[in-house]
Amino acid sequence: MSYDALRDLDLAGVQWELADVPIAIPRPKMPPEPVVPSRPTAATIVAEIGRSAPSVVPPIDPRQTMSLETVRAMATRPNDMDALNRMIGEFNHPLRATATNTVLPHVGQGRLLILTDVPSSDDDATGRVLSGSAGELMDKMLAAIGLTREMVSIVPMVFWRTPGGRTPTREELDMSRPFIDRAIELLAPRVILTLGTLPATEMASINLAKSHGTPHELPSGATLVPIFHPNYLILKPAAKRDVWTALQNVQNILKSAE
Repeated sequence: MSYDALRDLDLAGVQWELADVPIAIPRPKMPPEPVVPSRPTAATIVAEIGRSAPSVVPPIDPRQTMSLETVRAMATRPNDMDALNRMIGEFNHPLRATATNTVLPHVGQGRLLILTDVPSSDDDATGRVLSGSAGELMDKMLAAIGLTREMVSIVPMVFWRTPGGRTPTREELDMSRPFIDRAIELLAPRVILTLGTLPATEMASINLAKSHGTPHELPSGATLVPIFHPNYLILKPAAKRDVWTALQNVQNILKSAE
């Protein structure tokens, strides 16, 4: 390298020196890398605690399935409505996963049993059967024949609202039916008042349009009277006349049983 070139480097601030033997410039010392402890394996955990290591992902609990025969046998065990309601509240029905609340039967003191349709959105939100505007109208209908809600029992055909309020499937109805049959046995009603098409069809194969308000004697000795659901009466107020006639029949049957 020429003198002029070295001088240019010196003027540029570059330190240099000439030597026959290359000078080894030591590398700066770097701080030691932190030691990251290794994650224990399942085998290590087993060796340390002497049992199977827990899974990182909890196992999925599959939905329990139960045969209809088992449900029927189970529903015969309760000896009162309190025990039956507890069993219904714990039952793993197919609709339970999509419903907000279990809508349990309402138990009154009289001998009138009302069988109603699937729970409404109001029922699902409150857990109370026949709530909302339909329940208010039902209370007025009962008051017209001298009754209150505390004097009647009310049981829905299924105890969980179906998605969107659709008609229950055959399986969904069959899995609830043993509890309804047991409720009828325990309550021993003199009159069963069905609200809407579904309970009339399921309980006695009745065509509601043709047999509205007509009493039907059941093998149990109870009299079944089918009428329109309060929701229908809200939409079709003119149908209240037919319902009033049917309610008078119910009132007379109940009085004759006193």
